[in-house]
Amino acid sequence: MLAPMLNAFVPHTVTREGVSLHTRVGGRGAPLLLLHGHPQSMVMWHRVAPALAQHFTLVLMDVRGYGDSARPAPDAAHINHGKREMALDAVAVMKHHGFERFGVLAHDRGARVAHRLAADHPASVQRLMLLDIAPTLAMYEKTSEAFARAYWHWFFLIQPPPLPESLIDGDPARYVRSVMGSRHAGLAPFDPAALAEYERCAALPGTAASVCEDYRASATIDLEHDRADVAAGSMLHQPLRVLWGEHGTVARCFDVLALWRERALSVSGQSVPCGHYIAEEAPDRLIAEALSFFQPDPKEQP
Repeated sequence: MLAPMLNAFVPHTVTREGVSLHTRVGGRGAPLLLLHGHPQSMVMWHRVAPALAQHFTLVLMDVRGYGDSARPAPDAAHINHGKREMALDAVAVMKHHGFERFGVLAHDRGARVAHRLAADHPASVQRLMLLDIAPTLAMYEKTSEAFARAYWHWFFLIQPPPLPESLIDGDPARYVRSVMGSRHAGLAPFDPAALAEYERCAALPGTAASVCEDYRASATIDLEHDRADVAAGSMLHQPLRVLWGEHGTVARCFDVLALWRERALSVSGQSVPCGHYIAEEAPDRLIAEALSFFQPDPKEQP
């Protein structure tokens, strides 16, 4: 890691079915899994992890295809990059570190993994906080021109290979800066060392293919799983807190609370005065929200 910002957290490698998963662990208290978004890595938590580690045992994980975790081979059905597989990775990582039941704090793509994790493994997830997303199925079904223009990468990345992969591989750093810099606050919120980490990982072999497969999975097999949940009347039973940036695209284009209340039984949430990257734009607010929401409740203990 180029940046020393997470060096207080001990690195580990967990392997599941041949896929190596990079993790870091530190802190004390109840277990809390942190899952990052695109096109980032666990480094995105550098402004909140030290404070949260005073109250929780944090497990930071680079999801497959990102950071320093492995890049699985693409497959025709996009199973290898589906959120169901990523959720199984998360369960394996937490079991490796000795945790059968835990909280989840997740942003962006990681929040989509967390949604599937809570749906498929309800006994494992005690409560979860999702940052700046609405349910994937709802976002596709309710796509507007405004959303498509702002989230252009959703539709670029799902195009057939090799075009999007080739364009990303031609200048990975430019891709990272184009995606992240096009949001509310531009590149100003990002620590230069953190941005350098995102650029380093984007340039690793196989990253472009994995990123595209992640989004192709979300537009195919992940939607199949979500539709099956809806058809079965399945709801998340865990307490769910959702936060979204008041200056972000999700807030402009979707009724976040209403959409999550269609998918979960116990939902609370509110906007935060920032854009999409809450952990880096409004870290103090996120720390306060997380401390309030994840403090252990004796009634919820196994």
